[in-house]
Amino acid sequence: MIIPQSLRDGDQIRIISPSGRIDPVYIDRAADVLFSMGFHPVVGRYAKSVHGRYAGTDEERLSDLVDAYQNPDVKAILCSRGGYGVVHLLSKINPDLIRNNPKWLIGYSDITALHALSQNCGIASMHAPMARHLADEDPSDPTVIAFSDMLRGKRPVYKFDAHSLNRNGECNGILRGGNLSVLQGLRGTPFDVSAENTILFIEDIGERPYQVERMMYNLKMSGFFEKISGLIVGQFTDYEEDSEMQKNLPELLWDVISEYDFPVAFGFPVGHVSENMPLLCGCKCVLKINKTPSLSFCLSE
Repeated sequence: MIIPQSLRDGDQIRIISPSGRIDPVYIDRAADVLFSMGFHPVVGRYAKSVHGRYAGTDEERLSDLVDAYQNPDVKAILCSRGGYGVVHLLSKINPDLIRNNPKWLIGYSDITALHALSQNCGIASMHAPMARHLADEDPSDPTVIAFSDMLRGKRPVYKFDAHSLNRNGECNGILRGGNLSVLQGLRGTPFDVSAENTILFIEDIGERPYQVERMMYNLKMSGFFEKISGLIVGQFTDYEEDSEMQKNLPELLWDVISEYDFPVAFGFPVGHVSENMPLLCGCKCVLKINKTPSLSFCLSE
């Protein structure tokens, strides 16, 4: 796996919108934050466009993405938001474009599909906050600080709260994952996420408990959980518990993976929440689950 180069002062970060439309105010404010960090933000030609629910037509969104990869001055690509629409672009992207131009791709939610594409091309990427988070949060926000530090090559050691459903243990592997619904939509396609030697992390928003359980059973019945090294359960938000399921959502997830022996961490700070800590997809990491769970990354590039 190729790790893109770390950024330095003055390096260009291209802001694009490959998915849903976004209020241009968030792009402008995010650009100001990136500038205050010492970077050189440049807004993509169609980043503020509107085409129905999308940020421009498929061709316009693809054009901005391709241009960002082709331009040697661009050192990182910040997706403005998720939403829906990346799946329209996947089969239109030449994998060699990404392989031959390794640079940091940044985003989460629907951008999970681009992370999967990047890893399948052998390039690491950054699951991290996007324009609205950068625009709304104070520069002293720990997530924003971690975001800037990670772009500059620092590799965090995350320590997080223990959870009653955690399964203790230690494992090494390649961190892969993201939004569970998007990952589910990639199953059986050339963009599916590899299970071998994977520490999988998942999060989601607005999905009913039975829908989440169904997606987890798909992973189980396909043999996915038999191959992974560990599991990180992030934040599942904007849903209502279903009393007729007899258990709450974390318990439903636990039941699906209870028969395996890999380490499991519940409640990791990643997802559609303010504390959405940046993660390095495709990078080697170590997951330790004990009284003080931790996740650390390999320091080399």
